[in-house]
Amino acid sequence: MTGQQTAFARRSFTPGVWGVLATPFQGSTFDVDVDSLAMLAEHYEAIGATGLTVLGVFGEAAALSAPERELVLEIVTESTTLPLVVGISALATQPAIEEVLVAQAAAADRIAAVMVQVNSANPRVVTHHLQAIHEATGAFIVLQDYPLASGVSIPTPALISVVSSCAFVTALKAEAPPTPVAIAVLSAALDVPVFGGLGGQGLLDELVSGAAGAMTGFSYPEALIACVKAWTSSGYEAARDALLPVLPLINFEQQARIALALRKECFRQRGLIKESGVRPPAAEYPESLRASMLIHLREAAAAYPGSN
Repeated sequence: MTGQQTAFARRSFTPGVWGVLATPFQGSTFDVDVDSLAMLAEHYEAIGATGLTVLGVFGEAAALSAPERELVLEIVTESTTLPLVVGISALATQPAIEEVLVAQAAAADRIAAVMVQVNSANPRVVTHHLQAIHEATGAFIVLQDYPLASGVSIPTPALISVVSSCAFVTALKAEAPPTPVAIAVLSAALDVPVFGGLGGQGLLDELVSGAAGAMTGFSYPEALIACVKAWTSSGYEAARDALLPVLPLINFEQQARIALALRKECFRQRGLIKESGVRPPAAEYPESLRASMLIHLREAAAAYPGSN
């Protein structure tokens, strides 16, 4: 990091709930369903999300072509005024830079930051990777620690070293279980907001540990928003009461290997997308779980009667 960079204060990044958008598809060809995508983005703005994360893991970004990623960004920027975090799928530096440049061309000043995954357990490698991206694009970065998606596990002290060395990293998304343990250490050591993910499964404990909110996908984001707002205004008991009715649904949606298909089908049941297909090789929705899903959705709807 240069002396000039260390002179800059970090750019602020707004706490709260940043919804991770699904990418809806249609038909047997799995074309991007732009109408459903627009409807979903509009819903997040209507319920008070802080911002949107587009082209994340839940958005099936790795299964989209470059023109499709561009299309997704164009539709979202046209459909909502919310600030955007744009997910970058590539772990190698030059492909990541190219993804950032394409995103900037499509969404311009709507991008609050790009989300880059930790690509090595070696903090020097990660630091050089992030610096190269920032120098080539000028983008601010949300650093994502998500071993399940990246295949990379980095020790918490090494992660602290990376963020401390990169003034352009404006937030950290901590998704290496146990997340409350990591978030407690990270939030105490760093001057950037640390967000939880993983569908909100650990949200209450993450907030107690110092999380700034959640950056995740969940079919009832209203509950996550209510929980974080209650925590901020009234503390743990209010936050717990806001989240309790949907904990069965959160647990249901986070089932290994089928989480993506479950969540998209829940969105379809809510009328927020038209079809719930996932692109192969992602696992399809298991029809045997429909009875459980409908029970959990009814409980969530009863807790949040203003939602559809």
